[in-house]
Amino acid sequence: MITHPFTYQAPSTIEEAVRELGRNGESKVIAGGHSLLPLMKLGLAQPEALIDLRRIASLREIRTEDGVIAIGALTTHRDIAHDPTVRAKLAALAEAASAVGDLQVRARGTIGGSLAHADPAADEPAPALAFGATIRAIGPKGRRDIKATEYFKGTFETALAENEIIAEVRFPASAGRTGSAYAKFAHPASGFAITGVAAVVTVKADGSVERAAIGVTGAAAAAYRATAAEKVLAGTNGDAKAIAAAAAKATEGITALSDLAASSDYRKHLVTVYAKRAIERALSRAKA
Repeated sequence: MITHPFTYQAPSTIEEAVRELGRNGESKVIAGGHSLLPLMKLGLAQPEALIDLRRIASLREIRTEDGVIAIGALTTHRDIAHDPTVRAKLAALAEAASAVGDLQVRARGTIGGSLAHADPAADEPAPALAFGATIRAIGPKGRRDIKATEYFKGTFETALAENEIIAEVRFPASAGRTGSAYAKFAHPASGFAITGVAAVVTVKADGSVERAAIGVTGAAAAAYRATAAEKVLAGTNGDAKAIAAAAAKATEGITALSDLAASSDYRKHLVTVYAKRAIERALSRAKA
């Protein structure tokens, strides 16, 4: 039960939503509501105004333009998981979206809400990082594009300003001979990622690895790129030894989380295991 009073706004454009957000410093944007409403019921969030984005139809679009697949912030996890273009070009993202929570959460929760909330155990930040996505935000000064590698700052902390709203997430369409995959060890109760790894691998005509990008979620205070692992894999022929060597570097430089679900050492072990699985599947798809 929500005990504190608040006003409710349902704008029809994102520009109107930004104006409403700027009217009150205690306003909150709501999309699917899976993150904000539980906090409000617990009294941990007490916004004076809720700005509901659900009437803004343009934020639900998935479109392809100039080599970019743009996914509106209100696109649900379910719609991402089942979209033919996403499944064909951004397989790791489709797999991550299909792994979110349960059926009800996937049907209601949105990619924009997930990225704005920035739970360290959320699924979609990993492929956003691995694909080199850009988060497009709208604020009082207009449009701003934020690279995924610069967006995640810490637990529930991002580069998004308080008066900005995510409009869409822009993914570069994969080039030829590129494969991707997402592998996850889920919490048995919540479905959140104790560890989740997204791998995007491009191979040359001879089958050697031209480029690799690996995003990891659930293991640290924020999702991150495993750059050390990427460097080890690039230039190899992608054999079992090379994959194992790369996976072993996937936790280099991080401070792993430790909680009731998993100790820091166990999380690091899981990252190695699931990085190996994601890389193997991505390479197999790249070579298919």
